[in-house]
Amino acid sequence: MSNASYTLVVQSADLDTLDLSELAELAEAGEVDRPTAGVARLASANLANRETVIDWCEGRELDAAFVPSERYFADFGLIVSDMDSTLITIECIDEIAGRLGIKDKVAAITERSMAGELDFADSLRERVALLEGLAERELEAVYNEKVALTPGARELLAACRQHELRFMLVSGGFTFFTERLKEDLGLDYAFANTLEVKDGKLTGGLVGDIVDAAAKARLLVEVRKELNLAPEQVIAMGDGANDLLMLAEAGVGVAFRAKPVVRRQADVAINHVGLDGVRHLFL
Repeated sequence: MSNASYTLVVQSADLDTLDLSELAELAEAGEVDRPTAGVARLASANLANRETVIDWCEGRELDAAFVPSERYFADFGLIVSDMDSTLITIECIDEIAGRLGIKDKVAAITERSMAGELDFADSLRERVALLEGLAERELEAVYNEKVALTPGARELLAACRQHELRFMLVSGGFTFFTERLKEDLGLDYAFANTLEVKDGKLTGGLVGDIVDAAAKARLLVEVRKELNLAPEQVIAMGDGANDLLMLAEAGVGVAFRAKPVVRRQADVAINHVGLDGVRHLFL
């Protein structure tokens, strides 16, 4: 593994205005190729310089990743994605709480949970309990009025279809949203938690087992095996601490605009470009 060749992939909306010669020297890289606007590939980069290079790039708001050379996007068979603040721009539970006027209260718990400061399952039950009495129709309003795809999501999904990668959405959020996204976007798989509803209102409870960090990892492995894929053929991406086990099970774990605890442990961190940046990591 120590003899493996790596390419440094750098991405930014403003990349075309930058001289990358200093970065190439810092990475001890060879040829610099610019395959598309906003993307540069520096061949034969020295992996030993990774930390210094990543810090240099982050200081200039550049996304940078060391990836094995000659790795093609089509080599992968499955992308597994978190939903909230990853595939979509919002945290659904916070917006649901907004219909009751308690968005700030619930969002504070969500933030601590995603940062790894609270047990996910306990914090989810606590937040869902606060939603008791909300009319189910308000969930439809949240979906129609608040849910927006993250920039680059449609481009990534189009690349998946072009290269025949399956796309799996796995969320600690709710099936009300994942199932609609699955249908609207043509996703292959979707897993999430189910809100309990009685007489058209949320009871403040959940139905079935909670999709927590361990469940996310388990579902990834189950679908990977179902598709007869090797671990290195899976990309997983997420933003919160409850995504860490899932990212660890993937060949490439991507921290997307993630909490610091996730960025530190993921293979790749994307902080500045959109989800199409995942596609551009590979040939």
